[in-house]
Amino acid sequence: MPNLSQNRQSAELLALGGAIRRLRMERDVSQEQLALLAGVDRSYLGRVERGDNNPAALTIIKISAALGVTTADLFAAADL
Repeated sequence: MPNLSQNRQSAELLALGGAIRRLRMERDVSQEQLALLAGVDRSYLGRVERGDNNPAALTIIKISAALGVTTADLFAAADL
């Protein structure tokens, strides 16, 4: 379900989602492939990449691992 809170598409969520998308595309991985590797639904991953969802810490860790980067590197790529 989409996040309809005031945090939806905050600058931080947009930056994190953009970093995930950039890293995914650099690795030539589809959204569906990354979602499978991270153990999340593809539509959920799409909402995270758009900044519509505020992912839990464990989800961010799983996405980072699926991208082959540390969570710290993911946050650095997002300038967070």
